Amino acid sequence: MAAVHLARPLITLPRVFFAALFISPLLSGCSSSDGNNSSDTNTGKINDQGISGLTYETASQSGTTNAEGQFQYYPGETLSLSVGNLPIAEGVPAQEWITPLEFFPDIRTQLMTPAVDEEGLSTHVETEQLLLRNVPLTNLTRFLMLLNWTANIEEGESIEIRDRVVEQLNAALPNLTAPIDFYVSEAEFDAAGNAPSPANQLLAAICFYPEDDELCTAPPTEDDIETAPIRPENEDDWDADVEYQQDLRAKRQRILDSVRSMEDIDAEDARAYLTQELDSIKTEIGKRYYLDKDTAESPASDTAIKQIKIRRIDSTAELSDIEAITTRPQDVVLHSYSWQTAEVEYFVAGPAGGESEIVISFLPEDTYRWVRKTLRVIITE
Repeated sequence: MAAVHLARPLITLPRVFFAALFISPLLSGCSSSDGNNSSDTNTGKINDQGISGLTYETASQSGTTNAEGQFQYYPGETLSLSVGNLPIAEGVPAQEWITPLEFFPDIRTQLMTPAVDEEGLSTHVETEQLLLRNVPLTNLTRFLMLLNWTANIEEGESIEIRDRVVEQLNAALPNLTAPIDFYVSEAEFDAAGNAPSPANQLLAAICFYPEDDELCTAPPTEDDIETAPIRPENEDDWDADVEYQQDLRAKRQRILDSVRSMEDIDAEDARAYLTQELDSIKTEIGKRYYLDKDTAESPASDTAIKQIKIRRIDSTAELSDIEAITTRPQDVVLHSYSWQTAEVEYFVAGPAGGESEIVISFLPEDTYRWVRKTLRVIITE
């Protein structure tokens, strides 16, 4: 039988967030400049796997995200982020996890409105997936992925933006033909050829190899190649100290092939990367919560109201909203549910041998992400 959604009791209306938590100006000496945790600050993270090498600033803290992509903040602060001298986000509410979706004000707003899945329960996942089609988001995500020191980002790996990359980026920024604009179309952002986009101009100015590597030198010009001697046919006549036309042409091609371009990572690659990060954060948050039990047994004769409580590991489950359904309401009936008490009440109504699942979807405080847990109820003799 299809899942049945219980009409929400009045006590389960969404919790109102009355005010943000403000902090007083901090004394000098409380700020952080090296990404290390201060004794009284919170630690946030860019993505689950992290993006290192980003410059961050809040009202009281500043520094560079560390190898885990972490930054320091006080509750109620907002965050500005940049890659070297290139701003990429500002006014982002500082919190435990931040993803590129929250870099954009319009996307942040839309994330707060959950979708409803086929079971009739609220979920943030479908909203996230819809927003992953946002062009500025994919432009920025691709750009950050291309600044990673290695060419590929494997699943479970962080984005590592090294100091050497930032130094080259800062040196190239003043020479771009226009500022980098993540809000242009993908075609304009990816423009190559004789009129490359600012993003591609910047990538072309960055060498992702050690400074003394051949690939970090200027490629031989066509004039250099044409004026070089042709390699003799007889190998015995080759001079090891001479760069022949064939050598220079191969060298030129190696250097040109090492230059990164926005075309190296497409929008689907960016969406796949973001989906992995979003799923990881969802899993980490979900692990913090559990029900009193996974399975409950009740005799058919016991129709008393029973409770199942949502708990949080090492803390109290503080919720903003809650929903629940029973998959077989003829066997198990929902009585009520409440975000205030983090409890769901139910009673059995079917004969022995019947059973149902109670699916609970709840919204923890300080996140837009819904968590889902299931209780199996078995009716015994």
